[in-house]
Amino acid sequence: MKTDISNAETSSGHATLPVDTVFELLLDEQRRAALYYLSQKVGAVSIDDVTAQLAHRDGGPTRERLAAITTAFHHTHLPKLIDSGVVRYDRAAGTIERRAAAADLDPYLELAQHHT
Repeated sequence: MKTDISNAETSSGHATLPVDTVFELLLDEQRRAALYYLSQKVGAVSIDDVTAQLAHRDGGPTRERLAAITTAFHHTHLPKLIDSGVVRYDRAAGTIERRAAAADLDPYLELAQHHT
């Protein structure tokens, strides 16, 4: 009998992420880095802080690199993070905040952080 983990609940009371969603979110290196950065913060974080951190990690925040990372984050990574339910986006404030479901990613983020 196969268990549908997408409907299972953790001890914290939130539904766990489907395995395919976990792997899809962790597939991209920049998305992993953004998720790890958010896991180290409490509360809402500005999108500019996240993209600056990604640019710094990728060799330094040159104007061109920051623009490319910001575009990719807004058009590719942010929608995936929102759709999966791991972040809450406040467009007016320009911030994102981890949601409870993001905790499912933490063990993998720690592992990936130490192997990049």
